[in-house]
Amino acid sequence: MPVSVTPDVAPPGDVVTAWRDMVACHAAICAALERELGERHALGVSDFEVLDRLAESPDGKCRAQDLADSVHLSQSALSRLVDRLLKNHLVERCACDDDRRGIYVVLTAEGLRRQAEAAVTHRDILARLLPAR
Repeated sequence: MPVSVTPDVAPPGDVVTAWRDMVACHAAICAALERELGERHALGVSDFEVLDRLAESPDGKCRAQDLADSVHLSQSALSRLVDRLLKNHLVERCACDDDRRGIYVVLTAEGLRRQAEAAVTHRDILARLLPAR
């Protein structure tokens, strides 16, 4: 008798189809965002997400740990990203007064300007590619 190499699994149903549709939609949106944010604003998706979160936060600043969590990056990945944004004068780092170990990432005026310009592109892509709810 031949041995089956695939386990007995039910054929894909509504849940699997929905998952695959969501993953395909995510991939298409991420590709469009990377391309258009890069071409128009010299920003990657993660760069924009950090600037966007900072623009939404009180005083344009956020603790590095909280920022990493909100954009789903590790501390080290966020640190490298912040280094790039710092070189382009889009953010600054400053010490946290309450916790000497804590670091704030602070949006600069140039960072706010770039975020505001890129937000138009970002929102346009989302409006075009996200399925209507």
